[in-house]
Amino acid sequence: MRKRRDAVVAFQGETGAYSEIAARRFFGRETRLLPCESFELVFKSVQSGVVGFGVVPIENSLAGSIHQNYDLLLKHRLHIVGELNLRVVHNLIANAGVALADIQRIYSHPQALMQCQNTTARLKGTKIIPAYDTAGSVKKIKEEKLLDAAAIASDLAAEIYGMKILKRKIQDNPENFTRFLILKKTTVPPSDANKTSIVFSVRNLPGALFRSLSVFALRDIDLYKIESRPLHGKPWEYFFYIDFAGSVKDRNCRNAMTHLGETASFLKLLGSYRRDVSKK
Repeated sequence: MRKRRDAVVAFQGETGAYSEIAARRFFGRETRLLPCESFELVFKSVQSGVVGFGVVPIENSLAGSIHQNYDLLLKHRLHIVGELNLRVVHNLIANAGVALADIQRIYSHPQALMQCQNTTARLKGTKIIPAYDTAGSVKKIKEEKLLDAAAIASDLAAEIYGMKILKRKIQDNPENFTRFLILKKTTVPPSDANKTSIVFSVRNLPGALFRSLSVFALRDIDLYKIESRPLHGKPWEYFFYIDFAGSVKDRNCRNAMTHLGETASFLKLLGSYRRDVSKK
């Protein structure tokens, strides 16, 4: 049985955010949640032990990677213990009595705005305003009684704040998914772990990256994703984040990691966990 603090899960945003939906889907509807203003605060809350888990988005199928959270994975000593693929359905939300023709401003998180560019482009003369959160945008236009504004957010946010949905399913593509990571301070890879995430850097030598990736090819280990991020203080050098098939409990994966450690200038295991292949 989990300790009491482990039952609390931190997420970024206001109540009704997509991260809250992901947290409740992963941990259960009755899970105790801690809304945080920033992704940094989610990581810090888990690192300090204020909460047991954190839920953060890492990539979207339309808008791409969320680079800030890649950087925070490197900065903090946390482990990935799970993932969740969440189908994201965006809605245009406004105060009661407001019509689509009244809208002059649209607020939402930059990722949500990117995922709905085709819809917002058709609303000529409308100002697009980035905000820190989707649900927080709904809360803002409600509390400030903005009658010329709308927000892009979930139907849960509209329900929580008692707002009106002007248009449903406004994302540019119905196949719109966000992958969320589940973070914990300490962990032991589960017995059914079949995916591993690492980050490493290589010396700036010819063929260094090729040799690093070959440790997986030599062992027929499938790579799901490679993401590069700048190595601060060393222009044009990079950290490489890799997701690959298997667990650190598997001998071929351990051997690949050992082999990689011989050529990498830096190597960090981010976690082994169960891969989510659902599309809900």
